[in-house]
Amino acid sequence: MDISYDSSVDPLERARLLERVHAAVLAGDRAPHEPRPVVFESWRRSLAAQIVPDFGEPPVSFDHGELDDVRQEHPLARWVPMLRQTLLDGAEGAGQVMIITDADGTILWREGHPAVRRDADRVHLAEGTRWAETAIGTNAMGTTLATGAPVQIHSAEHLVRTYHSWTCAACPIRDPETGALLGAIDLSGPLHTMHPALLALVVAAARIIENELRWRLLASDALFTQRNEHHLAEAGQGAALLSHTGRVVASAPAARLVPGQRVGLDDGGTCLGEAGLEPLDGGYLLRVGQRRSRRKPRLSLELLGSGTPAATVDGVRHELSLRHAEMLALLVMHPRGLTAERLALLLHGEQGNPTTVRVEIHRLRNVLGRHVVETKPYRITADVDADLLVLREALRRGDVEAAVERAGLLLPDSESAAVRAERDELLASMRGWVLGTENADLLWRFANTEAGRDDPEVLERARDLSAPDAPHRDVLETRLRLLLEDEA
Repeated sequence: MDISYDSSVDPLERARLLERVHAAVLAGDRAPHEPRPVVFESWRRSLAAQIVPDFGEPPVSFDHGELDDVRQEHPLARWVPMLRQTLLDGAEGAGQVMIITDADGTILWREGHPAVRRDADRVHLAEGTRWAETAIGTNAMGTTLATGAPVQIHSAEHLVRTYHSWTCAACPIRDPETGALLGAIDLSGPLHTMHPALLALVVAAARIIENELRWRLLASDALFTQRNEHHLAEAGQGAALLSHTGRVVASAPAARLVPGQRVGLDDGGTCLGEAGLEPLDGGYLLRVGQRRSRRKPRLSLELLGSGTPAATVDGVRHELSLRHAEMLALLVMHPRGLTAERLALLLHGEQGNPTTVRVEIHRLRNVLGRHVVETKPYRITADVDADLLVLREALRRGDVEAAVERAGLLLPDSESAAVRAERDELLASMRGWVLGTENADLLWRFANTEAGRDDPEVLERARDLSAPDAPHRDVLETRLRLLLEDEA
């Protein structure tokens, strides 16, 4: 049962239970209920950033003299009146304030119920203050920006005790042009005003803005294309129109670029062969040389860690299914190539079916392009930049700093014996290097990675090397005690 949002539980009773959970987890005792995963992971990040739960206040990023200029330049400024109408008509009656932050978590606008605004001032929930997790710990604004997902934080789910009498819901907003975070929308109020519908409300408001931004982008693209069609026609079949950020808006067939694909503007980026870039009002005209098709595509792979694996081909990012990620990992591990039979064996063992593998490779090539993965045998023919290879090379050199920077488990959900073997080998090598170091900071960093956070030996070594007054020593003691209790 989700104790935070069970509608049958009174908000005050829920808050009292969360207080006991908060106190128990931070003390290293057995909690009456597990915190939600999103909250527990946020606590981990916040404690790693040395946020102190017993006290604290958010830093001030902008004073009132600077705020007006910052607001005027921010892309969400035009949407404040719409958000005020959408959120505050209902929020004022519920005793809420609406908050809009920038991508760093700094509050640019805060409007709403006067009494709640006064209460917010008392705890520095004010315009100009920064609410990133690294600044003030777990809170809806900071956590939604850290995770990129909507989140509701209630009472003692806030790491800092000052905010246990508050409840808040927030959703990030992304720029459709670049995919970058623009900021977050938040509704905050006294804990008795908590309601699951608040999250749905801020999500709906964020989606309205993103849809409007997307519509404006499409309209701008259409106008840009109309104004520059003659440039595209005059440049010949190997040309494309790019936005100011390098996004393909329109292209001639021979350019072999598709709308939405991103092109690096510093050196021709993903444009293969000879290329010329001509500035236009609002973007660029790209002229692609005839030798373009002979250059290898560039493939970047994200295979480490618990996030969704992904492949980026010439600037276009594709999220991968686990099966496709496993195939790419095995092909990276075997650069000379694999037959369908061998790949099936590595993926599924004796029960592997080469026909199934051929079907999946066909689908993978349709996603990434036929020049990325070749057949007979199956092999990657693109220029590869994979986090797996970077980690392997760092371990080969004995570069512990670089290895910890990349530390992550290889496709942790994979059951493929070959992938598991590589995962275990990488982890064993990382542990060996890290445990052999005398660098307390390095051990602490590794103890906060996916590969080291649940390793008692790593936690014990990090604790023993930490100074007696190090802020994170108690965290290591707590986590080590909890792990040992679970193993008992």
